[in-house]
Amino acid sequence: MSEDNDTYPFAGYKKILNIIYGEIMKKERAEVLDIGIGTGVLASRLYDHGHRIDGIDFSEEMLSIAQPKMKNANLIEWNIAEGLPAEISGRQYDFIVSTYTLHHFTDEEKLSFIETLLPLLKKDGKILVGDISFEHKQDHDMCRLDNADSWDDAEFYFINDDLEPELLSISNYGYHQVSHCGGLYIIENL
Repeated sequence: MSEDNDTYPFAGYKKILNIIYGEIMKKERAEVLDIGIGTGVLASRLYDHGHRIDGIDFSEEMLSIAQPKMKNANLIEWNIAEGLPAEISGRQYDFIVSTYTLHHFTDEEKLSFIETLLPLLKKDGKILVGDISFEHKQDHDMCRLDNADSWDDAEFYFINDDLEPELLSISNYGYHQVSHCGGLYIIENL
């Protein structure tokens, strides 16, 4: 895995997960929505510490691996490209997490999706998005050049400079570059 040798696309992956884990662990019994939960790598650690987990993933196979790790978690098979599933409407969360999922959306789709998540936050709730991302376009372009043989042109990586004006208009947010190709957004209601 490229995480182990600090190369694109997963350089910093474990560190991002650990930062998110640490942020959520500051609150006891948090209500957490994990979008793109996959096999539950992060969510199962939180679940083991008493946090309530709702998880969404498009892959039935991934969810079948995650569910035994979290017997009482609410896992939903759903494609978020279609919005949010009805099962979570009206719910409110302390944390909404998405790791390495939203790079499949264009910038406009990312922003629109984040806007739909903001009303699901409790007071002082946070959206935590860890993904392939770059502070500046030139960082993105350099990484693309350095990794031309493995770069995925079908994905839309976060570039903070491009997203910042729109994110500031809808939320309080911070961005933290964790590795040369990975970062973390912390987004809160205005």
